[in-house]
Amino acid sequence: MIPWLEPDAPLPDTAQALGSNSDAPGLLAASQDLSPERLTEAYRRGIFPWFSAGQPVLWWTTDPRMVLPVAEFKLTRSLRKTIQAFRRTPGCEVRVDHDVTQVMRACATTDRPGQDGTWIVPDMRTVYAQWHTEGAVHSFETWMNGELVGGLYGVSIGRMFYGESMFARRSDASKIALAALVCFCRAHGIEVIDCQQETAHLASLGARPWPRARFEAHLRAVVDLPRPGPWTYDEALWSYLDAPPTGPAP
Repeated sequence: MIPWLEPDAPLPDTAQALGSNSDAPGLLAASQDLSPERLTEAYRRGIFPWFSAGQPVLWWTTDPRMVLPVAEFKLTRSLRKTIQAFRRTPGCEVRVDHDVTQVMRACATTDRPGQDGTWIVPDMRTVYAQWHTEGAVHSFETWMNGELVGGLYGVSIGRMFYGESMFARRSDASKIALAALVCFCRAHGIEVIDCQQETAHLASLGARPWPRARFEAHLRAVVDLPRPGPWTYDEALWSYLDAPPTGPAP
């Protein structure tokens, strides 16, 4: 049985999350409130909301936790060629925070294998849009001839980036946005991107599972560091695509 949180009650210790033998491993608590303040409390501790329309807000902390150490991002030969062609093509560019709302809406309407409906419900998009105005939510967007064709959005706290969702309307458009995010992170001292859930697609890009304890230890080391900025994308950042690996994240 998970606890129900009143608005002024703190989130429980993550050790209280349901275990792997339950029907909902990682489920920690439920509440009605969803605010930037509650989200800040949650993300700093590695907790995130995930729920469907008609459900209360459900708070999760998965174990293991899928993360992408940016030094280990897998740049395949084909993706390198795609990025090179993208950069040479007039009208093609990466933008940051140009239209966070449209990115979230596109992520919410993307069909995904094995997923019925979306967890990016209207209430979720509303509060994350508000959190964006407070400087926490950011989008990396792939544009072609004035059209948004792919992208991703996530949360920045200290020197940590928490990936939320991505979408593509053209082949590899979301991977271009992810590669741009990796370059930004390398340039600004962000070592790890949180991916939350373990999938084969994320693993193919270099993500791997960490035990929850290791993930939380990393958060404690980085969430109080100064937040990077400015949140813009300059062509010079692509030079970090070939930045020599610094070794696996600690």
